[in-house]
Amino acid sequence: MSTTTPTATPKAAAAKEPKKAVRKGAAQKGTQKEGAVEELSWRASATYPERPEGWTGVSRLESFIDAMIDMGQTGQIFGEHGIGKTATFFSHLPAAYPDAELVFVPAANLTPDDLLANAPVRDAKTGELVLRQLVMSQLRPGKPFVLLIDDSLQTGATIQSQLMQIACNWTLGEFDLRALGCIGVFLTDNESLAETAARRSDLAVLDRMVTLRITANDTAWRYELAAKYPRWNLREVFTTWAALSPGLREVLSPRTLDHILANAQEGFPLRWGLPLVNGERLRLREQRADGKPGKDRTAEILDRIAAAVGAANPATIPDPVRSVVRAALRNRWSVLLQGPPGCGKTELVRETVREGLGGREPLYFSMPVTNVEDLCAPIPTADGSLDNLLAGSFLGTEPKAIVWDEYNRPKDKATFAKLMEITQEWSLAGRRIENLRAQIAVQNPPYHLGRKLLVARNNIAQATRFTASLTVEPGDIPANEWLIAKYGAVAETVLEWWKHDIDEEGRAWITKRTLERLIRLHQRGLPLEMGLVYLGEGEYAPVPLTALIDRLSERPVTGLRELAEDIDAWEQRLRTAAAESSEGSNDSDLVHQILANAELSQLGKHQDAVARLLPLLPPKLRSTYLVGASHEAQRFWIDTFARIPRS
Repeated sequence: MSTTTPTATPKAAAAKEPKKAVRKGAAQKGTQKEGAVEELSWRASATYPERPEGWTGVSRLESFIDAMIDMGQTGQIFGEHGIGKTATFFSHLPAAYPDAELVFVPAANLTPDDLLANAPVRDAKTGELVLRQLVMSQLRPGKPFVLLIDDSLQTGATIQSQLMQIACNWTLGEFDLRALGCIGVFLTDNESLAETAARRSDLAVLDRMVTLRITANDTAWRYELAAKYPRWNLREVFTTWAALSPGLREVLSPRTLDHILANAQEGFPLRWGLPLVNGERLRLREQRADGKPGKDRTAEILDRIAAAVGAANPATIPDPVRSVVRAALRNRWSVLLQGPPGCGKTELVRETVREGLGGREPLYFSMPVTNVEDLCAPIPTADGSLDNLLAGSFLGTEPKAIVWDEYNRPKDKATFAKLMEITQEWSLAGRRIENLRAQIAVQNPPYHLGRKLLVARNNIAQATRFTASLTVEPGDIPANEWLIAKYGAVAETVLEWWKHDIDEEGRAWITKRTLERLIRLHQRGLPLEMGLVYLGEGEYAPVPLTALIDRLSERPVTGLRELAEDIDAWEQRLRTAAAESSEGSNDSDLVHQILANAELSQLGKHQDAVARLLPLLPPKLRSTYLVGASHEAQRFWIDTFARIPRS
């Protein structure tokens, strides 16, 4: 392979030595020429108010990139996930080579026809149709470019052959990439077999590349985080990270550390920044000498990070789903929501996104029925290149947010590969999706109620692409209010049965989706059993319906509506209980249970009755209503407490 640098060079066509420039959002880099180093500027932050001793403004990886471009050699870079390999290219190249373009190719997402394809083209001289090779349009940008092939070891054999031709000879089919303007070719990979499909072993290939193995210390991730969180002094965070064992530092990658800080900045639980790998929250565990998991240090490390930046680390927050979706829209996050089927996750996400986009619908894709062609498709163009048409919903300048429903149930691997490009790089077929403000993936856990669900697995590199990853419980979804608003008194009756008459396992079987079926079956006069989950062989979900049938038959029951209708009698019963004991009685416990389980809309509807009963309950019961309540519920209770006459 020739090592002659192409004519097109950064900044000046005749310049062979690449110049450095001010990188947007970071410190200025000096220009090293004939042994002289220009004075470097420094942008202060709370972490680095002054320039750190020994800081040169150029990381080891950035120096390697410059050297390979200057030499005209293919650069192969190996490093752990999440340490900033790809991010370094995106930040360094536009600053150091402003006249060149970075062509980013996520190899794990490629199909054989994405790079090169044969297609019939009309010959300009003869006018006849001839078969001609077409190259992807990104490789013909009309200006100097650097080609970055990411995750090249995650591809299949056919793609590997194409990539190796590029890496070894800077050619693809009949095309010379140098003639198209290529000034550099790089491959980035993780050597872990848990995250790659293969390893290169062909010496004829390996002998064509210059290889650099890097660690987190070879990228500028500390300075980037310091610039991203300028008001926080992150030195103690960095010290905590550096003191961890090598295994824990690999798990708690700089990317994951960034996500933890992002959640801390929003006041969210810091554990949301830890990824969900195959449905399980990543734990920060030491590994024992025998290879078995050791002490779980997750809570300790997260609490130390929170203390270092002066942030709270709450166990939970009110209304978590809507809160994290709103944060995603504000901050351009990708988030993952995992919860049991039928609890209302997707509808709540779509409703919240719709509110955040001013009424505009999110781009919605259900993965079990989404094909590659629903996202993009390669087509030949008039200039003889291979372009990708994007689905029309991805185009336009209006604000967008994508909802990936059933995220871990993709129709096929090819579709999931394309999906990974969007969630990881916010691009599709190498094209940025304009004004994409958030991505929300919704999925089920691998197991529910002791049964395995048919969902796909992921690896840690894929899982760490989400800024926040939540495990959603049915109580986190305000589906009860929606049911009451839509179905009225019947929904109230069914919900009271769900809350009071069945145990925790029964409530897990009766999802909000099942509740709606039961309501609609009752309205049509059909047997309720048909609304339960059918398990086969004549067996339905093991939940008795007798109490529900009794309630719907208007047999004597007690709920908030009944308390309000007979408020004088209940007020007297509570007065009697309070006079007999400061702990109250069974009547006190019943009223407390009804108030604690009532929906906010029900409480508001009967607020006068609640205000009359509330002061007659034991103080220890009254004090529980504000704990863990949403902001709206807290406002209701504060207003209601204010109505209690002072003694």
